[in-house]
Amino acid sequence: MDKSFRIQEYKILAYRLLLAYFFYFIARVFFYIYNRDLIAIDALGDFLKLCVLGLTFDTTAILYTNLLFILLSVVPLTINTLKNYQKVVFWVYIVTNLIAFATNFIDFAYYRFTFARASMASLESINNEPNKSGLLFSFVGDYWHVFLIFAICAYVWIKLYKRKGLVPITNYNRIKYFSFSVLAIIIIGVLIVGGIRGDFKHSTRPITLIDASRHVDIPEYANIVLNTPFSIIRTFGNNNFEKKSGISQAVIEQAFHPIKEYKREVAKKPNIVLIILESVGREYVGSFNTDMGIKNYVGYTPFIDSLAKQSLIFPNAYTNGRKSIHAMSSILAGIPSFKTAYTSSPFSTQKTQSLISGLNEMGYDTSFFHGAPNGSMGFSGYANILGFDHYYGKTEYNNDTDYDGIWGIWDEPFLGYVKEELSKKEEPFMGTIFTVTSHTPYIIPEKYEGKFPEGHLPMHKCVGYTDYALKTFFDAAAKEPWFENTIFVITADHTNQIYYQEYLKMVNRFAVPILFYSPNKSLLGVDNDLAMQIDIYPTLMDLIGYNKPFRSWGRSLITDSIQKPYAIMHNGSNMMFMQDSLIGVFSADKTLGFYNIKDKGLTKNLKSKESKNMLKIEQMARGFEQDYMNRIIDGQLSAE
Repeated sequence: MDKSFRIQEYKILAYRLLLAYFFYFIARVFFYIYNRDLIAIDALGDFLKLCVLGLTFDTTAILYTNLLFILLSVVPLTINTLKNYQKVVFWVYIVTNLIAFATNFIDFAYYRFTFARASMASLESINNEPNKSGLLFSFVGDYWHVFLIFAICAYVWIKLYKRKGLVPITNYNRIKYFSFSVLAIIIIGVLIVGGIRGDFKHSTRPITLIDASRHVDIPEYANIVLNTPFSIIRTFGNNNFEKKSGISQAVIEQAFHPIKEYKREVAKKPNIVLIILESVGREYVGSFNTDMGIKNYVGYTPFIDSLAKQSLIFPNAYTNGRKSIHAMSSILAGIPSFKTAYTSSPFSTQKTQSLISGLNEMGYDTSFFHGAPNGSMGFSGYANILGFDHYYGKTEYNNDTDYDGIWGIWDEPFLGYVKEELSKKEEPFMGTIFTVTSHTPYIIPEKYEGKFPEGHLPMHKCVGYTDYALKTFFDAAAKEPWFENTIFVITADHTNQIYYQEYLKMVNRFAVPILFYSPNKSLLGVDNDLAMQIDIYPTLMDLIGYNKPFRSWGRSLITDSIQKPYAIMHNGSNMMFMQDSLIGVFSADKTLGFYNIKDKGLTKNLKSKESKNMLKIEQMARGFEQDYMNRIIDGQLSAE
């Protein structure tokens, strides 16, 4: 009896949670009705498909909102069916759910002003308004019907909740009641974790706003898929974006020329293959360490080293973020990540001028390749926002015999698949490839055990394997007719395990390789100027002959003679800015220090020796931050 009665309790719990799903669906319907002039959907079936996609995001929001309610429903603090206990459960459920549900109604009206679901940034901007009470009364007067709809929904929700109640019991076996509860708590707990994350896959991070763009053809549809409670929850504590001032626009223009325009004429547009190596920091690549002065140095990339002799390489290059998804926005859209990643912010779904938008405009076929389960790292969502024509992941590869069991398809077979897919394309095409194998737990295919040097760290043999996979890819691609008219770019998303003391130094923890290779030998040499990931976007725009204005804080590494080389990165706490002979380190509101450009460990602070060059570095760093924040917040991520 005790077991069956608890099962009845869980059925009532499921019913009450399903009510939340039902009313989230109602809110989505009204959101569309109020904004149908902004989000055109052709057929009812299309709308229902978006609603189905939205269930994943509804699940996360509903589970977050109902954590306390679920806890009170399943943990046997007492006999959960007792009348007074159920009153407490009722009020916890109704108060938390109606507060979360009400936020959906904000966007019935607010969406047409922001073109995005409300987020923590939206709430904070409202909080900063001096006349909040006046705005509230004005909103109530203009949108009284929204309040009426909410009141009706709340009334119906409460009535439906009360239709199914629990019958109180007093006669029970305490041991059976509590022991069965423990098993149920474990099962329900696992389901909650998966529901909040978005799925149970090891390689997939918890879903964020950009994941709503994964399966939609039109970016605006992502806002149908999303719900406002999810948007607020996922941006809670993640909004370090705020308008900045204090640096003149003249300083910003002179330092960064945020709107670029190159005049190169290119008769035959080259193909582009952009390869982002997972975690392959500069430390592992021998050809990028010849002048580092590291005693007994050993590298693990014989193929990249051979390719570097026929390429243009930048041994003084740095990443503009700390995670893989940060690299995607930095490299492809020239948008670095500071304390809060741009791709995790409420602004990540806005229209953005990028390498992909430029290539699409010029008639390129654009593809993104990542051998992990589709949705991993948030890549497919952001790829859709950027406008890639095609996405190829583990699903499209469709052969789990080459799956490593954790992260994705082994690099060698997946790169072979990439070569085959690229060979089917009409030229000009662009393919971005993100490798996966060089991840913890640092395993390689069994058939290659012992083939690559073990080195000093588990990562080293993975680097050797990925380098070998690149060799097989280039050997095969060299036989294709498109190879000769292709620009290849090789870089990394971020660094990983560190062995040499030189790379333990704070600045060098951001050190990555950047290599440009053209089979026609047009890109050759070693350039020791400062370079960074956000330079790749304008460099490729220059090389393909895109001769219209575009927004970029980086510079063309090939022909830009106006903008001086610099590098900027953020370690999650402080911003570092390098140019000429100095490294400046800045917190949100303070200048922490200045260091000689060779002092990558930031050991000797020169701040007390104030100079004009230090003032210049400070103005440039603050100017970059100001233009970055203001353009993102104001939706000015293009030259239009």
